[in-house]
Amino acid sequence: MSRLLEQYNKKIKQDLKSKLGLENIFEVPKIKKIILNMGIGEGKDDSKLIDKALEDLTLISGQKAVKTKSKKAISGFKIREGMPLGVKVTLRNKIMYEFLDRLVNIAIPRIRDFRGLNSTSFDGNGNFSMGIKEHVIFPEINFDKVIKTTGMDITICTSAKNNDEAIELLKSFNMPFKNKQIN
Repeated sequence: MSRLLEQYNKKIKQDLKSKLGLENIFEVPKIKKIILNMGIGEGKDDSKLIDKALEDLTLISGQKAVKTKSKKAISGFKIREGMPLGVKVTLRNKIMYEFLDRLVNIAIPRIRDFRGLNSTSFDGNGNFSMGIKEHVIFPEINFDKVIKTTGMDITICTSAKNNDEAIELLKSFNMPFKNKQIN
Protein backbone atom coordinates (compact mmCIF):
# COMPACT_ATOMS: atom_id res chain seq x y z
CA MET A 1 0.00 0.00 0.00
CA SER A 2 1.34 3.46 -0.81
CA ARG A 3 2.33 5.79 2.00
CA LEU A 4 -0.37 8.39 1.32
CA LEU A 5 -3.17 5.84 1.01
CA GLU A 6 -2.18 4.32 4.35
CA GLN A 7 -2.03 7.78 5.92
CA TYR A 8 -5.46 8.62 4.47
CA ASN A 9 -7.07 5.46 5.83
CA LYS A 10 -5.52 5.69 9.31
CA LYS A 11 -5.43 9.40 10.12
CA ILE A 12 -6.84 11.77 7.51
CA LYS A 13 -10.31 10.15 7.31
CA GLN A 14 -10.94 10.60 11.04
CA ASP A 15 -9.56 14.15 11.06
CA LEU A 16 -11.72 15.20 8.09
CA LYS A 17 -14.81 13.59 9.60
CA SER A 18 -14.49 15.66 12.76
CA LYS A 19 -13.30 18.85 10.97
CA LEU A 20 -16.16 18.84 8.45
CA GLY A 21 -18.77 17.73 10.99
CA LEU A 22 -19.78 14.61 9.10
CA GLU A 23 -21.76 11.86 10.81
CA ASN A 24 -20.78 8.87 8.68
CA ILE A 25 -17.24 7.82 7.72
CA PHE A 26 -18.44 7.13 4.18
CA GLU A 27 -19.31 10.82 3.70
CA VAL A 28 -15.65 11.80 4.01
CA PRO A 29 -14.36 13.08 0.65
CA LYS A 30 -11.69 11.09 -1.15
CA ILE A 31 -9.65 11.42 -4.31
CA LYS A 32 -11.25 9.53 -7.20
CA LYS A 33 -8.72 10.06 -10.00
CA ILE A 34 -5.90 12.26 -11.27
CA ILE A 35 -5.75 13.20 -14.95
CA LEU A 36 -2.49 14.32 -16.57
CA ASN A 37 -2.63 16.04 -19.95
CA MET A 38 0.07 17.45 -22.24
CA GLY A 39 -1.03 19.39 -25.29
CA ILE A 40 1.67 19.45 -27.98
CA GLY A 41 0.66 22.07 -30.55
CA GLU A 42 3.85 21.63 -32.57
CA GLY A 43 3.09 17.91 -32.81
CA LYS A 44 1.14 18.49 -36.01
CA ASP A 45 4.40 19.32 -37.78
CA ASP A 46 6.79 16.93 -36.01
CA SER A 47 5.55 13.52 -34.84
CA LYS A 48 8.75 12.96 -32.82
CA LEU A 49 7.53 15.55 -30.30
CA ILE A 50 4.34 13.56 -29.68
CA ASP A 51 6.29 10.31 -29.27
CA LYS A 52 8.74 11.96 -26.84
CA ALA A 53 5.87 13.49 -24.85
CA LEU A 54 4.20 10.07 -24.72
CA GLU A 55 7.41 8.54 -23.38
CA ASP A 56 7.90 11.35 -20.83
CA LEU A 57 4.32 11.22 -19.53
CA THR A 58 4.55 7.44 -19.21
CA LEU A 59 7.71 7.88 -17.10
CA ILE A 60 6.15 10.60 -14.94
CA SER A 61 2.89 8.78 -14.26
CA GLY A 62 4.09 5.19 -14.04
CA GLN A 63 1.29 4.15 -16.39
CA LYS A 64 1.05 3.99 -20.19
CA ALA A 65 -0.17 7.26 -21.67
CA VAL A 66 -2.32 7.54 -24.82
CA LYS A 67 -2.23 9.98 -27.74
CA THR A 68 -5.11 12.40 -28.11
CA LYS A 69 -6.26 13.14 -31.63
CA SER A 70 -8.12 16.09 -33.09
CA LYS A 71 -11.87 15.58 -33.38
CA LYS A 72 -12.39 17.86 -36.35
CA ALA A 73 -10.37 19.66 -38.99
CA ILE A 74 -9.53 23.35 -38.46
CA SER A 75 -8.06 24.86 -41.61
CA GLY A 76 -6.88 28.06 -39.90
CA PHE A 77 -4.54 26.03 -37.69
CA LYS A 78 -3.66 23.51 -40.43
CA ILE A 79 -5.12 20.65 -38.41
CA ARG A 80 -6.78 17.64 -40.01
CA GLU A 81 -9.22 15.30 -38.33
CA GLY A 82 -7.46 12.48 -36.48
CA MET A 83 -4.08 14.23 -36.17
CA PRO A 84 -2.30 13.51 -32.85
CA LEU A 85 -2.08 16.75 -30.83
CA GLY A 86 -1.26 15.65 -27.28
CA VAL A 87 -1.05 12.87 -24.72
CA LYS A 88 -3.04 12.06 -21.58
CA VAL A 89 -3.23 9.51 -18.79
CA THR A 90 -5.80 8.86 -16.05
CA LEU A 91 -4.48 7.54 -12.73
CA ARG A 92 -6.55 5.66 -10.19
CA ASN A 93 -6.02 3.70 -6.95
CA LYS A 94 -2.45 2.88 -5.88
CA ILE A 95 -0.65 4.58 -8.79
CA MET A 96 -2.70 7.75 -8.18
CA TYR A 97 -1.56 8.01 -4.55
CA GLU A 98 2.06 7.31 -5.48
CA PHE A 99 1.95 10.08 -8.11
CA LEU A 100 0.33 12.52 -5.65
CA ASP A 101 3.07 11.75 -3.12
CA ARG A 102 5.79 12.48 -5.70
CA LEU A 103 3.98 15.61 -6.88
CA VAL A 104 3.60 17.16 -3.42
CA ASN A 105 6.93 16.13 -1.88
CA ILE A 106 9.35 16.18 -4.83
CA ALA A 107 8.03 17.96 -7.93
CA ILE A 108 6.23 21.03 -6.54
CA PRO A 109 9.22 22.13 -4.39
CA ARG A 110 11.37 22.03 -7.57
CA ILE A 111 9.22 24.64 -9.35
CA ARG A 112 11.10 27.89 -9.87
CA ASP A 113 9.74 30.94 -7.99
CA PHE A 114 6.99 28.86 -6.39
CA ARG A 115 4.75 30.81 -4.02
CA GLY A 116 1.97 28.27 -3.50
CA LEU A 117 -0.93 26.83 -5.47
CA ASN A 118 -3.92 29.03 -6.23
CA SER A 119 -6.87 27.93 -4.11
CA THR A 120 -9.34 29.48 -6.57
CA SER A 121 -8.60 26.77 -9.13
CA PHE A 122 -11.53 24.63 -7.97
CA ASP A 123 -14.51 24.13 -10.26
CA GLY A 124 -17.29 24.34 -7.65
CA ASN A 125 -17.78 20.57 -7.46
CA GLY A 126 -14.59 19.78 -5.56
CA ASN A 127 -12.24 19.19 -8.50
CA PHE A 128 -8.86 20.96 -8.56
CA SER A 129 -6.87 21.83 -11.69
CA MET A 130 -3.33 23.14 -11.93
CA GLY A 131 -0.89 23.80 -14.71
CA ILE A 132 2.85 23.20 -14.76
CA LYS A 133 5.02 25.15 -17.21
CA GLU A 134 7.94 22.70 -17.35
CA HIS A 135 7.56 18.94 -17.11
CA VAL A 136 11.26 18.55 -16.19
CA ILE A 137 10.48 19.21 -12.49
CA PHE A 138 9.77 15.50 -12.11
CA PRO A 139 12.87 13.48 -11.15
CA GLU A 140 12.04 10.68 -13.63
CA ILE A 141 12.84 12.95 -16.57
CA ASN A 142 16.47 13.04 -17.71
CA PHE A 143 17.11 16.69 -18.51
CA ASP A 144 19.83 15.85 -21.07
CA LYS A 145 17.41 13.83 -23.24
CA VAL A 146 14.64 16.47 -23.31
CA ILE A 147 13.97 17.75 -26.83
CA LYS A 148 11.60 20.53 -25.76
CA THR A 149 10.21 21.44 -22.33
CA THR A 150 6.44 21.36 -22.38
CA GLY A 151 3.75 22.18 -19.89
CA MET A 152 1.16 19.87 -18.47
CA ASP A 153 -2.25 20.09 -16.85
CA ILE A 154 -3.05 18.13 -13.70
CA THR A 155 -6.67 17.66 -12.62
CA ILE A 156 -7.48 16.07 -9.27
CA CYS A 157 -11.06 14.78 -9.12
CA THR A 158 -12.50 14.28 -5.63
CA SER A 159 -15.79 13.05 -4.23
CA ALA A 160 -16.22 16.31 -2.27
CA LYS A 161 -19.57 18.07 -2.58
CA ASN A 162 -18.09 21.58 -2.60
CA ASN A 163 -14.82 23.48 -2.74
CA ASP A 164 -14.45 23.80 1.04
CA GLU A 165 -14.43 20.03 1.53
CA ALA A 166 -12.03 19.55 -1.37
CA ILE A 167 -9.54 22.13 -0.11
CA GLU A 168 -9.55 20.54 3.35
CA LEU A 169 -8.91 17.14 1.75
CA LEU A 170 -6.00 18.39 -0.35
CA LYS A 171 -4.53 20.37 2.55
CA SER A 172 -4.52 17.18 4.60
CA PHE A 173 -2.31 15.68 1.85
CA ASN A 174 0.07 18.69 2.34
CA MET A 175 -0.81 20.51 -0.89
CA PRO A 176 0.78 23.96 -0.55
CA PHE A 177 -1.98 26.54 -1.16
CA LYS A 178 -1.05 30.23 -0.99
CA ASN A 179 -4.37 31.81 -0.03
CA LYS A 180 -7.47 30.54 1.70
CA GLN A 181 -10.14 32.47 -0.17
CA ILE A 182 -12.33 30.38 -2.46
CA ASN A 183 -14.77 31.95 -4.91
